[in-house]
Amino acid sequence: MLSRIASRAASTHAPRGLSAILQKNPDDVVITFAKRTPVGRARKGQLKDVSVDEMLHALFKASLQETKIDPAKIDDICVGTCHPPSPLYASRAAALAAGIPSHVPISTVNRLCSSGLMAIRNVAHSIKAGETTLGLAAGVESMSLNPRPTPEVSASVAENPEAHDCLQPMGWTSEMVAETYKVSRQKQDEYALISHTRANESIAKGIFKDEIIPISIRGNIFSTDDTVRPGVTMESLSGLKSVFPNWGEASTTAGNASGVGDGAALCILTTRANAEQEGMDIVAKWVGSAIVGVEPKYMGIAPVYAIPKLLSQVGLTKEDVDLYEINEAFASQFAYCVEELGIPIEKINPNGGSIAVTHPLGMTGVRQVVTGLAELKRKDQKLLVTSMCIGSGMGAAGIFVNEARR
Repeated sequence: MLSRIASRAASTHAPRGLSAILQKNPDDVVITFAKRTPVGRARKGQLKDVSVDEMLHALFKASLQETKIDPAKIDDICVGTCHPPSPLYASRAAALAAGIPSHVPISTVNRLCSSGLMAIRNVAHSIKAGETTLGLAAGVESMSLNPRPTPEVSASVAENPEAHDCLQPMGWTSEMVAETYKVSRQKQDEYALISHTRANESIAKGIFKDEIIPISIRGNIFSTDDTVRPGVTMESLSGLKSVFPNWGEASTTAGNASGVGDGAALCILTTRANAEQEGMDIVAKWVGSAIVGVEPKYMGIAPVYAIPKLLSQVGLTKEDVDLYEINEAFASQFAYCVEELGIPIEKINPNGGSIAVTHPLGMTGVRQVVTGLAELKRKDQKLLVTSMCIGSGMGAAGIFVNEARR
């Protein structure tokens, strides 16, 4: 399957190669601002009572204040989010309340765990098509106030085995991956420990401050994450009970699965020509993205297909990429993807991932870009690839070039 996807991508997209990707052209889609709010632990943390419109309102206001861009020049906004009711109304209201004029339109997109990346993709495609010059791409989720609803379909649809599988809880897919691909509980805990350890070290060093923009909500300032758990050890991880004891190997725990959280993130995109004309700092260049589908039962393995498809489209090898941000939905699928892709763990999620930081669904696709670009700037490296599995059996990946000055 992997070779089929890669060859199909290669046949429809002429490879461009590293030198072409690094070139700077007036019509490039560039990112001039990439920041996120702090994240809060769902139902217990600092943002547990904050709705998506409040988070977006605060993020829009803080971003406009920091960048000094004229909101009247924004052509479009796209917000990635999954589970809040009436997401378009909430997003539109948040933008208006933040001082963005009524002539600026807005849309929302829901491709589950990749929704934030899809928001970036939608704005970038609109810019490439010449329909937009300046756009905002955001991702937001309150998993405290809007937990995952139970999907419902008709009995006739549910009779199809794959249709049935795509409706199952994500924990079930984690256990199916662990069972089918022989990812042991010990291996899952080992990968989880890497995430927890790296995130704690990053907090101790103040690394996340580079990517967080403080937000003000109801008179309170939020500027630091409250999700990363200190003192996690292999012993403490191995002592946790399964959260899905009735499925598969029963190897998924609260310590080796992504945390449930609340938060938002935002990127500003425009053309290179416009950024230079307006005096905007250029943070990165957007290069492209790829979407794949896999069997719903094994949803978590999708990055194994999305990343090679993307690299084939742009004519790169996995060795050309300096940094990977691969979402840690579950340690079962993350471990399988890392080892199947053959990418050194040193290149992947160096500051920890969703197992430690949490995974607010709509936010994550933008958060990974924000986190990855900040890390590239720190290390003075060039290429970032982000990827994630997607509920119901899909996967996505995106590639970006760092242009931020150290």
